[in-house]
Amino acid sequence: MTTTDSHQAGLLERYRRSLLGVFGTPPLVLSHGEGCYVWDADGHRYLDLVGGIAVNALGHGHPALVSALSKQAAEAIHISNLFTSVPQIELAERLLQIAGAPEGSGVFLANSGAEAIEAAIKLSRRTGRQQIIAAEGAFHGRTTGALALTSKAAYREPFEPLLPGVSHIPYGDVDALRAAVTEATAAVVLEPLQGEAGVIDPGPDYLVAAREITQAAGALLIIDEIQTGVGRTGEWFAFQASGIQPDAITVAKGLGGGVPIGALITFGERSSALLTAGQHGTTFGGNPLATAGALAVLDTIEQSDLLRHVTRAGQHLVDQVAALDHPLIVPVRGRGLLRAIPLREPVAPALAAAAREAGFIVNPVSPQAIRLAPPLIITPEQLDTFVAALPGLLDSLEGQS
Repeated sequence: MTTTDSHQAGLLERYRRSLLGVFGTPPLVLSHGEGCYVWDADGHRYLDLVGGIAVNALGHGHPALVSALSKQAAEAIHISNLFTSVPQIELAERLLQIAGAPEGSGVFLANSGAEAIEAAIKLSRRTGRQQIIAAEGAFHGRTTGALALTSKAAYREPFEPLLPGVSHIPYGDVDALRAAVTEATAAVVLEPLQGEAGVIDPGPDYLVAAREITQAAGALLIIDEIQTGVGRTGEWFAFQASGIQPDAITVAKGLGGGVPIGALITFGERSSALLTAGQHGTTFGGNPLATAGALAVLDTIEQSDLLRHVTRAGQHLVDQVAALDHPLIVPVRGRGLLRAIPLREPVAPALAAAAREAGFIVNPVSPQAIRLAPPLIITPEQLDTFVAALPGLLDSLEGQS
């Protein structure tokens, strides 16, 4: 396969001339998808192992999502938050239920993960404290508030000064967290697994310790479930594997199955009372179209028993990759269907390009790891096609590190 075919090449040139270059020039123009496959503008098919970066939870063109969106689009797409709608109310109730939130909890519906983080920052400021602690390696978004919590210097430094009072500590280091949190700390914001850092899992005990430390200091514990939530790790939300109750979580990506939506979920009356009428808002957030889509995603995950499927499919992937016993592959990281295949050499970008030529879309999340976040509906047999191709792809890279 090639990206230089005439039709696609022409489209990419038009892209380059008309869009701001914040993403560079992408390698493909995708025209449509079905299930776990996508097609480019020249008709080549690819197994989508990235899923829109953990967004396309039900894959592409899922009948339940298409039906819900079509029905809602014919009734009402947008009404503003001067009013409410049945899908908005039902989605908020459903999110509280699957999150295990107690009485007195609440939901703010937004349009993206970054917007959910912005709401979480406001929530933390309402404690009367200003210090926020995040982790090294964290990614929480690129809006200027969320960017202050994001760790990567290359993302942050061109736009400084950012929100003051934010500090970053080593991820997974309980002693560092304990030393950093004081009575001046408003909130600790953590991902249960760090996706952009290379799918790093600190283990469930880390969040248990974080809950104990923040409670002792009177600080909020806010869990960023933007990439890990909505069944991605085999739980509704990854924090649930730790058995804790945070003060708030942020949700987005897979919630809408491709329709832009985000949410801040607060747990209990203490955190829910921090944001009151007039202190936050959104024009598009919680619109009927996005909320109807999100309800269809949640219904399908439950009705199709996808949480169990995600756990089994993820373990199948781990076992099959381990069985390759390839000298370039380090044991797979992650949970469920959020995985990284670490590599002994910095060949991940070259591997992603070779995989694309062979009909597989993967993400080189770091120089020495590829990230897989496929649709939750992916089958073991589909995963096996990539695993079977992987040794040959890696062998073709010899001498490229």
